[in-house]
Amino acid sequence: MDAELFDCLQVNLAAHADRLHGAGTHLLLGAGLRFRPAPGPLGLPTVERGVHAQLTEATRRLGLVAGEPHTAASAADLTPADGCYVVADAFHLPWVPYYRQRHMEHSFLLENDGTDGVLIRDSYHNETPWGIARPGRWTLTRQEFAAAVPGPALAVRLGAGHGVPAAAVPEADFADPHTVDAYADAYRQHPDRTAALRQLTLETWLLARDRELHTAYLRHTGRLPGGDAPQAHLTAWRKLTEQVYLAHRRVERGRPEPQGLTDRLAALLHADPAVFGHGAGPAAPAARPPRPRTPGVPEELRRAVAATAARVLGTDEATLLAGAAFDSVPSFSSFRVVEIVERLESELGIEFAADDLAPENLHHVDAVCRVVQRSNDGGAPRALALDGEGR
Repeated sequence: MDAELFDCLQVNLAAHADRLHGAGTHLLLGAGLRFRPAPGPLGLPTVERGVHAQLTEATRRLGLVAGEPHTAASAADLTPADGCYVVADAFHLPWVPYYRQRHMEHSFLLENDGTDGVLIRDSYHNETPWGIARPGRWTLTRQEFAAAVPGPALAVRLGAGHGVPAAAVPEADFADPHTVDAYADAYRQHPDRTAALRQLTLETWLLARDRELHTAYLRHTGRLPGGDAPQAHLTAWRKLTEQVYLAHRRVERGRPEPQGLTDRLAALLHADPAVFGHGAGPAAPAARPPRPRTPGVPEELRRAVAATAARVLGTDEATLLAGAAFDSVPSFSSFRVVEIVERLESELGIEFAADDLAPENLHHVDAVCRVVQRSNDGGAPRALALDGEGR
């Protein structure tokens, strides 16, 4: 199962459906594509869906039967069993990177380990500012589990419905164009830019994953429209997610944000119906063209940029100097891009211009060098002192 397609509430519903009905069942959760924002935190609209909505969708599509959800006061009130789906506070869960970092709902499957402990199954796959989350199994003692769930948690017993679920007809539920524009405007106009971009980071992450999952379903069932438009559209969503996260980090540090983020968001949302074959709509927006090549990039600067990027990505400097894209390296993510930018700014004594913080400027050594040369109003970067390992 490609766990990267799911959020932290969906993923363990999808994983359990595969265990019950066979590999590939999880893709049925991608049959529907929707954009129906609801009121969210700080007066901002959100596409995030709570656990009850996720359970309803999963039981409808994945051949699952869900018992009555109940709230347990603590770990002592949870009974491990096959199909015991639990949603608790990630802040206390030691196997996820949110542990003691962030309060948020997170799901897992709770089973007996055959002894006096408990077995945790969690298929979540994500990159975070605090480390990586990867699918796995963890055995906890009862004491460790009590510390992991010290407060209320939601628990649901999942079972198999009758028969193997059949592939559904693709469904679409898109809001009207006015709602799309109002959604983007809410994030554009919100006065607290740090809070707005923090929430927009989550929004674009969820929107991009939904579209990746829907594409995987359409491809699996032979219904994906032909041509390059679907893949180009997904690439544009990934790049927007990366740019929004980078903008959030910059604004957190008191720096200006790039312009045009919400325009790109609205354009991608308007293009969704046509790209995925669900009706008329504008063509997918073209990627922003790269900046004109700046002649005369010093080899010393190329080596410095490649050395920094290679250290962050855990790859070979020569590979990047030869032209390999940063996003071709397995460890690449938006978090690594932010780290590359921040390290270069510190090492070279520069500040990247806000409008240069677009993915097309940050995925290759030479593109980054051009940004460096444009930084600080064209001022030269701090003198470079290179040794055999880079800086």
